[in-house]
Amino acid sequence: MTTAPWRDPALPAAARVDDLLARMTLEEKTAQLYGVWVGADTDGEGVAPHQHDMSSDHDWDELITLGLGQLTRPFGTAPVDPDAGARALARAQRRIAAAGRFGIPAVAHEECLAGFTAWQATAYPVPLAWGATFHPELVEETARRIGRDLRSVGVHQGLAPVLDVVRDPRWGRVEETIGEDPYLVGTIGTAYVRGLESAGVVATLKHFAGYASSAGARNLAPVRAGVREFADVTLPPFEMALREGGARSVMAAYTETDGVPASADPALLTGLLREEWGFTGTVVADYFGIGFLESLHRVAATPAEAAHAALLAGIDVELPTLKCYGEPLLDAVRAARVPEELVDRAARRVLLQKCELGLLDEDWSPEPETPVDLDSAGNRALARDLAEESVVLLDNPDGLLPLSPDSRIAVVGPRAADALAMLGCYSFPSHVLTHHPGRPTGIDIPTVLEALRAELPDAKVTFAEGCDTSEPGTGGFEEAVARAAEADVCVAVLGDRAGLFGRGTSGEGCDATDLNLPGVQGALLDALVATGVPVVLVLLTGRPYALGRWQGRLGAVVQAFFPGEEGGPAVAGVLSGRVNPSGRLPVSVPRAPGGQPWTYLQPPLGLAGEVSNLDPTPLYAFGHGRSYTSFAWGDFTGGGPVELATDGTYEVSLTVRNTGDRDGAEVVQLYLHDPVASVTRPDVRLIGYRRVELAPGAAARVTFRFHPELSAFTGRSGRRVVEPGALELRLAASSADVRHTARLTLTGPPREPGPDRRLVCGTEVSEVADEA
Repeated sequence: MTTAPWRDPALPAAARVDDLLARMTLEEKTAQLYGVWVGADTDGEGVAPHQHDMSSDHDWDELITLGLGQLTRPFGTAPVDPDAGARALARAQRRIAAAGRFGIPAVAHEECLAGFTAWQATAYPVPLAWGATFHPELVEETARRIGRDLRSVGVHQGLAPVLDVVRDPRWGRVEETIGEDPYLVGTIGTAYVRGLESAGVVATLKHFAGYASSAGARNLAPVRAGVREFADVTLPPFEMALREGGARSVMAAYTETDGVPASADPALLTGLLREEWGFTGTVVADYFGIGFLESLHRVAATPAEAAHAALLAGIDVELPTLKCYGEPLLDAVRAARVPEELVDRAARRVLLQKCELGLLDEDWSPEPETPVDLDSAGNRALARDLAEESVVLLDNPDGLLPLSPDSRIAVVGPRAADALAMLGCYSFPSHVLTHHPGRPTGIDIPTVLEALRAELPDAKVTFAEGCDTSEPGTGGFEEAVARAAEADVCVAVLGDRAGLFGRGTSGEGCDATDLNLPGVQGALLDALVATGVPVVLVLLTGRPYALGRWQGRLGAVVQAFFPGEEGGPAVAGVLSGRVNPSGRLPVSVPRAPGGQPWTYLQPPLGLAGEVSNLDPTPLYAFGHGRSYTSFAWGDFTGGGPVELATDGTYEVSLTVRNTGDRDGAEVVQLYLHDPVASVTRPDVRLIGYRRVELAPGAAARVTFRFHPELSAFTGRSGRRVVEPGALELRLAASSADVRHTARLTLTGPPREPGPDRRLVCGTEVSEVADEA
């Protein structure tokens, strides 16, 4: 075998794989199509729903004689010392290679939603916090570091990023998303893909497609999105991450749209993804997703039928462990109920990816780099930068912030002194470690209370928890009110506890009935405000919550979306003034807990009007965020009105100047308004943005290069179209704070952009000379 063509790295990958496939038996080819989850529980409190009946026992030594496609989460199943884990994974890979005829190792995959989900690995801010930075370059560098850590221990594939666009903030997995706008999700998600892939790790886009549009915001509920919403909101981030980012894997969603489960949809996974978009990588199942075709969706009567439906649709790999793609599939192929060509098609894709990863090379070696440090000083510094840039100052009407360095501060709330308040549900401490009581966290996670005391050493800081995050008891209110009443200012630290399947207030399977603060935290905040002492509300959450009832009653409002292990110091830095806040909202903050629209992307009938007494206008709009400095926007060019061909380009630009007395960052946002179209359109939608960092007095020229393809939408024909007619380009500080408007008229016939259509608005920033 060592001299066979498939071992020759000088040959094209396709030729090598064709040679290898011709040598493999049906059983060996099928073995490349599934993963095995060694050590996963099949019973107990920590098991995910259906995990007990979706897992099967297999003889490991016998199984690997045929080869193995994937190893599932060798680091993310239980607390494993990184050095020991890397050596154990290398031993497992050597066993797999030695057991089979061809010596091919498995692809090892891990979760990396907010950092490598492993013990002692850096816990970065969650994706919703990435969105708040409006800083793709920083997210790309974060992903590059995560990828390097994965590769250092022998992991090849990362199950991230999540490219679902928020449609209802009550959904529990909002914390895993990047935001409610497809352009923001696409650009930030693409940056993450670039970073991960640059480290040699296969990025896996999830969840393809429609998962976040589940009815009633219930996890895994049917999707009620229309054709146009699906095409114009759900799909663009995936297309962007594939075309612009080069992602090599896609994960099929659990959900069904209009009666067709994504995992059994050839039109989605083959017709759109491969034939129209040209994707050549692997499609993997979400965990147990193929078995769910039988047990939950009921579009298959047996595991063999589920395997057939998934293979036919285009799912190449069954994850996390063997259920349908083993004996049920083999029996069906032998009986001619499933064409062997479907197995060959999937196996070829899997082996091509293994070839890209070097796993077919004769000199392949699984030996890890040692020693392994998954929470290096560089990682923590980057986690701090990302956390600091993600904190959003929602309001500071009277300049209460920054806090006086020698003031009396009462810190109150259930999230103030809990390290887990910083972490989302896919962080290792929240996702895995809660099932291993007594094991240390493995990383240092300063709380807001600890960080604020360190940040303001001359302040007198007291603390009272006040209440639990979600339980109904109010017994702690009295002490909390007493601490607030004797202070100069009260910092109320409230929010979510991340968990899984109802074990938290945010996270997978932790959907909310409404957008009231969890438990009795709202009542606690009322009691603190009633003292008359100025209250700074700090929110550590995985979703936005309705804050309208406190409008005008709070001294300041600070929002952080699960900001990671360095989130405590980041929040404290904003409170002290060491950090000038620059985050912008990736999701709107509603006024009322049940009267908000799904997102800001509303057509006219979704906006406030005389036909209903309910006003869905958000309290804080998408893109909103304040600073401790001030910015002036001037010298606007491109105001129009002008005529532009539907295949032309048009530039709009302005100068942004820091008119305050400290360094700061402004986020210039470009929105599109389409006054009249053949189908209803969102009143405004984001099509470009640029974060600009400026010293006091400094200025920069920001230019956006607009192409009409950015105005394209799915027309009545079902195809994407650029329509002639009036458009407005709005330069804004948020979706509701427009500073300048350019008016265009697109001329010429309607045009259908091709597969190479422009997805990203070109931007340019240049320095401007200081004022005399």
